[in-house]
This record gives sequence, C-alpha cells and structure tokens, in this order.
Amino acid sequence: MPIRVIIARDYDQASEIAATYAVEEIRNILAGHWTGILGLATGNSPVGFYQHLARAAREGRIDSSRLSSYNLDEYIGLPGRTARERSQNPKSYESFMFRELFGLLDKKFREVHFPGAPLIEQAKMEEELRAHPQDWTETGKSCGRAVLIRPDAASSYLSWIRESVLEAYAKKIERAGGIDLQVVGVGGRGHVGFHESGIPFEKSHVLLVRLDDDTVGNAVADGNFSSREEAPRYAVTMGAELIYRARRVLLLAMGSRKSKAVALSLAENPTDDVPISYGRIYADRGGELLYVIDREAAADVLQRLDEIRSRGVVIEDLCA
Repeated sequence: MPIRVIIARDYDQASEIAATYAVEEIRNILAGHWTGILGLATGNSPVGFYQHLARAAREGRIDSSRLSSYNLDEYIGLPGRTARERSQNPKSYESFMFRELFGLLDKKFREVHFPGAPLIEQAKMEEELRAHPQDWTETGKSCGRAVLIRPDAASSYLSWIRESVLEAYAKKIERAGGIDLQVVGVGGRGHVGFHESGIPFEKSHVLLVRLDDDTVGNAVADGNFSSREEAPRYAVTMGAELIYRARRVLLLAMGSRKSKAVALSLAENPTDDVPISYGRIYADRGGELLYVIDREAAADVLQRLDEIRSRGVVIEDLCA
C-alpha cells in the first residue's frame, strides 16, 4: 500500500488529526472483534494525541474497556529497590502512560502490558556482562548497540534476561494475535522505540539496547532527566521488525529535530541507519502506514516533495 503523509500546521492540529484517524481505526477494529490491540509509544510527540484519544473514550466514541495495549519500550536502571518501585518511578514509561493516557480514562483498558525492563537489576546485569563476555555480542554501527545474548549463555542471569524478559514479551504479543494499531514516534536520528540508528533490522523482535549518546542527550534536552548522569543507559524495546508487523502503523513526528530523518525515510531506500525507513518495506508488503507530522518536522520533506511523491508516497499538505 502507498505510504500516506499528512502535514499539519502545528502540534495541536497534528495531534487532533492523528487521534481522529486512530478513533476511526479502533471503531473499525472493534466492529469486527471483541477486543482491539494497540501498540503505544511514549515521548513528547504523542502527548496531545493521547489527550484527544482519552477524550474520545470519555465521550463514548470508543470503548476503552475493550482495548489492550503493549508499550514499545522501557528503561533499565531507574531508581528503586524492587521491580515495582522501578516501574512506578516517575521517570518510567509505565508512569508516563498512566499520567498521559490511562489515568484520563473513565473506563480502564482491558489489559496493559510493558516490557519487563524493571525486572532487570542493572548492576547485576553489567556484572554478568563483564564476567561472561563469551555469552553475548553487540550489533550496531553507532554508539547505540543491541546486546545479543547467546542461547547457550553460561550465565544463568543473562539467560533469564533473554528468555523471561526479551523473548517472553515477543511471545506475549504473538499469543495475543499481534497488534492492530501501532503508534510510534521518531527519534532525531530516525530511531523507532529504542531501536537505535545502525542496529540491523533482521531478527529485531525485542531487544536489550545500550542507548546511543544522542538518545541520552535528547532525553535530557526534552526535560525527562536533569543530566546525562541521571539518564538511563540501557533499555528493553521492540525492534523495527516487530513494530512493523502491526496491521496498521501511525507514525507521529513533531518538531524540527525530526525533519531530516522523516525525509530520509520517505525519499531514500530503507537502511538501518534510519530505523523508521523499515516502513517502506512494511508498506511494500501491504502494511498500512500513515505519517502525521507538523510543519517543522516536514521542512525537509517539503524540500524533496517531487522526489518523495515519485516513490508513490501520498502527501496531503494542510498548510499549502
């Protein structure tokens, strides 16, 4: 299917347009099935979208009690003595979702799911990685790397991470029947979730990732952490290959920092240097992909408009 791009005048209009699309898709999903499965993202881009989505649920336009969700990613290493304390830390993505969406609903989602990153004790993980270098490899071209734990790892703790955190989350999504509508944002270098720039697409289901310095810096710049020292350095994330198995993908990009990556993903061939470019593969295989971006995020797209349209991308510029 062709990739569709809607260029809105600003953040507020983009948020409303994205929510209108999501509400319509959710209604269609629930018309044919008892429950709908959403994949959800965090970050600044979807906040306005979630406000509109919650309002639609409160007004009865969608039945949120028939929805289940799977979040894209979660940090490892947040403060807390227990997994529960770490998952409830104000900086966790689980806390974000309850602040920005779940807590705004009159009817709770049927189920909500998050990667098991808070179960991992970062100090113990790092100790095991140092003690058992033969048990794992890294893959990626930049500072952000996927840590691949071998199936025959000697370390029982690393094996537990692989089987009970990474593989278990992928299997949980598979048992649920897959994701009907996946909401994603865009990192400054085109990463999706925490699938960092340069991490290969192949077999990127659920990954243990050492975060890129650029990702850490942006988390601080966005006000999520007060300093680089405070910001986590590891995360668990769905990879691009799993993200783009959803039946529909809604990509939100807001702000000038996203402009180059958005244009590259639409104008050029897929490359793991720009993980969201996997969307071209997804669309070529019949997936439904909609970009909703604001004017600032569209700056480079507008400079390459003819080139992008020549690739079959359908662009609707609401500011034209």
